[in-house]
Amino acid sequence: MKHTLRISCTRHNLKVVRDFVSEFLAEQQFSDILINQIVLAVDEVVANLIIHGNKEDESQFLDLRLAVHRQEFEIEIEDTNLISYSPNSYQEPDLREYVRVGKKGGMGMMLVNRIMDRVEYTTRGAHNVCRLYKYLA
Repeated sequence: MKHTLRISCTRHNLKVVRDFVSEFLAEQQFSDILINQIVLAVDEVVANLIIHGNKEDESQFLDLRLAVHRQEFEIEIEDTNLISYSPNSYQEPDLREYVRVGKKGGMGMMLVNRIMDRVEYTTRGAHNVCRLYKYLA
């Protein structure tokens, strides 16, 4: 089973994405806790791509593809902004230092990495693809 969605890069589409993912997962009869966790992770990645990767440029688009294969949920999030992904530059934040200096923000990808079982970044031609996986044992 596979579902797709294309959105323009505006914050207003974050609710559209959350609803799209929630409805798909509810159809699979997943628990509310699992649905909420996955929606939170997807929302964080999509928000980063819209806000930071594409600078809320409504002429740019994200394509989302959802699928369940065997006992694994997968979402692909694709865009054409070659600077959207920099997985090699990601560094797990030092939470003690964040607390010490009172820093806010910058912990979203840490949360995504903890919620999802696997996070992959690839480039296909002029397209970047972020894949998030969750095992459904």
